Amino acid sequence: MSPKNISNAAALDPVPAKPGNRSKLRLEYDSSRTRSPWWTPVLSVILALLLCAVFIAANGMSPVVVYEKMFRGAFGTSYGLTETMVKAIPLLLCGLGIAVAYRISVWNIGAEGQLTVGAMAATAVTIYFPDLPSFWSISLMLVFGTAAGALWGLMTAIPRTHFGVNELITSLMLNYVALLALDYVVFGPWKDPKGFNFPGSPMFTAAQSLPVLGTTRLHIGLIFGLVAVAIYYLMIKFTRWGYELRLIGANPTAARYAGIHIKRHIIVVMLISGGLAGIAGMAEVSGVTHKLMQGISPGYGYTAIIVAWLAKLNPLGLIVTSILFGGLIVGGYSVQTIGLPSSISEMLQGSILFFLIAGDMIHRFRFRRSA
Repeated sequence: MSPKNISNAAALDPVPAKPGNRSKLRLEYDSSRTRSPWWTPVLSVILALLLCAVFIAANGMSPVVVYEKMFRGAFGTSYGLTETMVKAIPLLLCGLGIAVAYRISVWNIGAEGQLTVGAMAATAVTIYFPDLPSFWSISLMLVFGTAAGALWGLMTAIPRTHFGVNELITSLMLNYVALLALDYVVFGPWKDPKGFNFPGSPMFTAAQSLPVLGTTRLHIGLIFGLVAVAIYYLMIKFTRWGYELRLIGANPTAARYAGIHIKRHIIVVMLISGGLAGIAGMAEVSGVTHKLMQGISPGYGYTAIIVAWLAKLNPLGLIVTSILFGGLIVGGYSVQTIGLPSSISEMLQGSILFFLIAGDMIHRFRFRRSA
């Protein structure tokens, strides 16, 4: 047999591999696995609690005692529970706005700025229309706050759709623009002449304040949030617009070939996202602080990013996670009575985000057998 025939026969009838070397495991990155399991957020919270417990123990305190104190402070009393709900309102509204944008993979991290301009626009109603009756005052504040937040979101959407500018950069930078604008008005034209030289607007009247539940600080902004979540669920599940959003988020190339105008959807979702954060700002000044001042938000817009991601964009999950993080904020204040700084809540938030990101990344790797 010629050498050529021998090589052809070997190709047709290969020598079988040894059983021990037949296949081996190989770690591969699978970019198609975009959705992590439902238990990833739960595991992230558990691991974050364990990690922070190490630091608490290193500080000479019992993690069990600290966590029990936080839980009791946030959920163990009627006062703590209502305060947790008060903190959950802006988190829910901002988190919902971020979730709407992320449905089509648009990263809106400008909720902090959108909340701020929404609060400023609502305060403008009290400054320039101080004598309106309650219904018209609250309604106008809601419209102005929503419109200001939506406009701030549009300032992120236009550069993205028309000039290809990354929305992460523009939305983040606009946060600082909004905060500087807030400083200008509370130190300048809107400063209360009777405020003992403290920066802030005049106190709102009863007609300019949101109704509250009994003697608590829980206001009807909670209804705004719950109604918005219900509308979000119905729109995503049962409308053509919601179907198109889900299609764009799953496969933008297929959506483009199907004739869906992606740029128009980006503009719309950023208007909605900014408007929801603007409502959160209006609710905060009208329902909680009753005046515009520095630090109107302790970082609700940034915390809402974790809220939306932890909820996996699920409407019910958004309610649960916003209450959870509201409880973390209130619980952080509670542990100050036992000598621990309130920043423990921020450490927990950061740890949850760390493990959540790690879980999503690890989920995209899988072992595959190769011959």
